[in-house]
Amino acid sequence: MAKKSKLKPLLVVEDDPGLQSQLRWCFEDYEVIIAGDRQAALSAMQKYRPAVVTLDLGLPPDPTNASEGLATLEDILASYPYTKIIVVTGNDDRDNAVRAVSLGAYDFYQKPVDPEILGMIIARAHALHDLEQEYRQLQQTRTTQLEGIVGASPQMQKACRMVEKVAPSDATTLLQGESGTGKELFARALHNLSPRKSGPFIAINCAAIPETLLESELFGHEKGAFTGASKQTRGKVEYADGGTFFLDEVGDLPSSLQAKMLRFLQERVIERVGGRSEIAVDVRVICATHQDLRSLIDEGRFREDLYYRISEITLQIPPLREREGDSLMLARVFLDRFSRDRGQALKGFSPEAIQAIEDYHWPGNVRELENKVKRAVIMADGDHVMAEDLELDSAGREEDEPLLLDLRHVREEAERKALQRALTLAGNNVTQAAELLNVSRPTLYDLLNKYGLK
Repeated sequence: MAKKSKLKPLLVVEDDPGLQSQLRWCFEDYEVIIAGDRQAALSAMQKYRPAVVTLDLGLPPDPTNASEGLATLEDILASYPYTKIIVVTGNDDRDNAVRAVSLGAYDFYQKPVDPEILGMIIARAHALHDLEQEYRQLQQTRTTQLEGIVGASPQMQKACRMVEKVAPSDATTLLQGESGTGKELFARALHNLSPRKSGPFIAINCAAIPETLLESELFGHEKGAFTGASKQTRGKVEYADGGTFFLDEVGDLPSSLQAKMLRFLQERVIERVGGRSEIAVDVRVICATHQDLRSLIDEGRFREDLYYRISEITLQIPPLREREGDSLMLARVFLDRFSRDRGQALKGFSPEAIQAIEDYHWPGNVRELENKVKRAVIMADGDHVMAEDLELDSAGREEDEPLLLDLRHVREEAERKALQRALTLAGNNVTQAAELLNVSRPTLYDLLNKYGLK
């Protein structure tokens, strides 16, 4: 069996036997793979997955023009979008070279081949590919830690930065936000980024359990404590020992249990229903609510001392309508997930569907958006989701925004929204986003830096 080469693979797509030999000889520091046509190039891509490709645009069956070479370029980038493709052209074919770059080629080089110059371009392409891959791996690590939290808006960036600051501590944290904003996802992110991540994450919803059963669910009970208590049972708080306990909809905690919850938070001990002994529990507590707890305090329905105990740190989760550009980004994530689950090959949203998503008020927040996209995937007939597939009620459309007269502010807001929209539609492919915006890649990078959208 042949020993696997330790050299980096370099795919040379060239039909001229003389140039094939020259390039193979020039680049002995790489494992040079030769392909003479489009099909051979795609087969080589699948087998070797090279980071860098040199591509002659004049390929058979029609080597006199660039159509086959450009088609090869598009096919490679469609399946391997991070590949750096260096187009090799004749002196009189600059227009096609520029067109190739607009389609996603990394760079172009004009014949005759100077091995030293072409070698520098290839080395630079490899270095850039390695840097981008390292960045994607770092981003993937971050995505895993903040699993399920998707958003590029300034509002969500601020919330995520706060999660990263708060997570390493043991401070009792209160998550406030409307229904459907993803409070449990933030609670899990706080747990996953904390020193307790290897411990359990136990959640309980105060609104989902009858008041008569909630104390037992929280703190457990002893055998014979009440009718039907046939054995000793640990509560959710006890199961969370060494990890994180998430108390969802804490605003619905009955008054009769608020004093016991306060004692647990102060002393970190519990007593099972019907029990006499104190049990020490080491947990980090996170609470969440969609209600205004201060109003409940004024109404006498929530203890003020308990409020201060659970809100050592308060994190406000913004509603979807306030998250600039995130509705379309989330819609794309849900579309990819649901179409993949159903084995459908949906390419995206129609322009009318995109406009409908951006105009809608989303009173049900991310949960409503997820449900609407799931329905749309089921109802879609073609390869794109149409506006009618989403079935968005016109009553939920955004009201007219107040008139802005500050031209600088208006221009900046329009640029930011256009950037976010283009990046989402292009799947974060900078070249495609630049083409959609009709700007050069350097200009796009400058705009991304300006608005913090790297």
